Amino acid sequence: MSEWVERVDEHDRVIGVMDRAEAVRGRFLHRIAAVVCRDPEGRVLMHRRGADTERYPGCYDTVIGGGVDVGETYEAAAVRELEEEMGVRLPAPPRRVFKKIYAEEHGGPYWMAVHDARLGPAEIASISPDPREIAWWGWMTEDEIRAGQDRLGLIGGDENALWTFLAHLADEADLTDEPHLADEADLTDEPHLAEEADLAAGDAGRAG
Repeated sequence: MSEWVERVDEHDRVIGVMDRAEAVRGRFLHRIAAVVCRDPEGRVLMHRRGADTERYPGCYDTVIGGGVDVGETYEAAAVRELEEEMGVRLPAPPRRVFKKIYAEEHGGPYWMAVHDARLGPAEIASISPDPREIAWWGWMTEDEIRAGQDRLGLIGGDENALWTFLAHLADEADLTDEPHLADEADLTDEPHLAEEADLAAGDAGRAG
C-alpha cells in the first residue's frame, strides 16, 4: 500500500508529493515525526522492533515514529504514530524538542522532528503495542541505555535520536537554573540603588 509523503527541501519547505518508498529509493528529503516516551520517574520507553518490519527489523530503539502524511503537522503525526504503534492516545500534542536532517542508510535522508511525551499512569496502563511493529518494550534509565546500547544494538548507537533529545533538555534546563536568577537579581541589588542615590545627591548639589 502506498504511503504518500511530502517531499521537502533543505529548509523543510514542501516542493512536491510522492510515495515514501520512492522518496527512500531516490534519497529525497521527506518528513518523519518521532516521540520519546518517558514515565513519571524519567525513564525512557525502550522497544524492540518486530522481526518483519520493513526498516530495522528486530532492532532496539528509543523513539516511536514514522512518516508524516501529506498535509499533516509533525505534532499530529507524532500523536498518530504513537497510537498506531503503542496504543497510547495522548491527551494533548507532545512538545517538539528538536528537528534536524538525518541521513541514514535505511530511509534517509529525512527531516525528523522529535517530541517529548511524558506518560502518566493512565497512558502507561493503556500501552498495547501492535505486535507487527513492536516485539518487546520496557522502561530503562539513561544510564542503563548508555551501558547497554552496544549489546542491544541500539539503532544509530551514539547517533540515536535519544542522545540529541537529552542534550536539548539539558540545554533547556541550563537556561532556567538558579545562576540565571542570580544574574537578574544583580540588576536590582543595592549597589545600583547606591549609584542612583549618588546621582541624586550630585543633582541636588548643582541645584544649590
